Amino acid sequence: MSGASLKPAFKLTSPETGTEYWIYVSAPDPATEPGPWPAVLFMDGDNQFGYGVKGYRKMRGAGAVPPLLLVGVGYGASYGQGANKRGRDYTPAHHPDEPSSGGAEAFLQFLTATLWSELERRYPLHPKSRGIAGHSLGSLLVLHALFQKTPFFTGHLASAPSIWWDNRDILGEAGRLRVRQAALPARLYLGVGGKDSESMLGDLALLEAQLAAKPFAGLQVTSERFPERDHYTALADTFPSGLKALFG
Repeated sequence: MSGASLKPAFKLTSPETGTEYWIYVSAPDPATEPGPWPAVLFMDGDNQFGYGVKGYRKMRGAGAVPPLLLVGVGYGASYGQGANKRGRDYTPAHHPDEPSSGGAEAFLQFLTATLWSELERRYPLHPKSRGIAGHSLGSLLVLHALFQKTPFFTGHLASAPSIWWDNRDILGEAGRLRVRQAALPARLYLGVGGKDSESMLGDLALLEAQLAAKPFAGLQVTSERFPERDHYTALADTFPSGLKALFG
């Protein structure tokens, strides 16, 4: 199940990146579940949004989460296709292996300004409950969104994050922020499959240890391992569990 099997609710061109994005939406029924709703943005909307919707419906059916507006941010193109700009948009630092990389800051500005304003115009959004979710490279963007002086999002779902990018620079980003400030009021969910690669599991352990050794006041961290899942199957568990941990 993927966002590519769905039709976008609308398309939106970003003045920050110059790219047209396909925006997939799964909204509660306002007649039975009136807003305002917390909203959660899912990265890799073309391929992963369906997992987010399925996971949410599972948790909603169990009464574990409130009504949520789910938003998939995509390109109308799958992994590896020319119109898919995840290698640019999800990476905070430039790496020579991906010539277009390093565009995370501009993309984050698109999410928090242009896209969020459009969502507020269309839907009754909760003003103080905002989520961002991703898997793999998308989770690198989630961590970058968290490690800001004042994070825009309140809930951050990072499934199997690509901490390895640019010699684990995201760990340095977190460390540099911790030197500048002691508090970071937000929620972070970290999830990974127990059968993921040793490097993926090891890098996640490094992040967990760093946050535990010099914690941010106000940052609530939940970490989970799913023993039978690998890198490609983990989001069937990490997405619903993350939504429950962040919004339940």
